[in-house]
Order: sequence, then C-alpha cells, then structure tokens
Amino acid sequence: MKEQFLVKHAVGGRTFLDSDKTELTYHYEQAGASWVFSIELPQNETVEEILKWKEELNVFLFHTSADQPTKKIWFYVKDGPVDYDEGAGLLRITAQSRIEYVPDSFGFTS
Repeated sequence: MKEQFLVKHAVGGRTFLDSDKTELTYHYEQAGASWVFSIELPQNETVEEILKWKEELNVFLFHTSADQPTKKIWFYVKDGPVDYDEGAGLLRITAQSRIEYVPDSFGFTS
C-alpha cells in the first residue's frame, strides 16, 4: 500500500505539504477523540504559513493499492492545536474529526 500525506488550506485551497512532491518524515496516532500528526520539518516559510492558517487546515491521507480503489481519509483540524517545536524541528497538527471514504464510490450513472 502506498500512502500520500497532504496538509491543505481549506478543502480546495492551496497545498502546504505533499509527500508525493517532497520527502517527509511524519507519524500520526489517535489520541482519544483526536488524531495527532507529527511532521519533521526545519523552520521555514511553509511552517510559518501553516501556523498562520492553523484554524483552516485539513490533513488528508490517500491509501492506494494495486487491487483496490484509493481510500481517502480526511481530517479536519477545527480548533487544533497546531504548534511547532523549534528545538525538535517538529510540527504537530491535532485534528478533531475524521471522514474515511472511497472517492470512486461517489458519482452518478445515467
């Protein structure tokens, strides 16, 4: 299975991070009713922009397998928190909601 990790501003907004375009080291885990994403990044303009728009972030995971349709998992950050630990070079994004679906399952037939 291949996993693509995205951090976006709003749903259709610009992409801040995309693991298919930039090699990223990240980890995520469920913490109670939330999901915490930890991304190793140097302090840079991307981190600053993510922190600037932290109340409007979405995190996406795309799981692609050769024998199954792509599964999309959409995490909405809502109230965060979103923070950056300069000493550790670690961006943490906490999401409060999660929707999992297969995009190919949506649509209509005539």
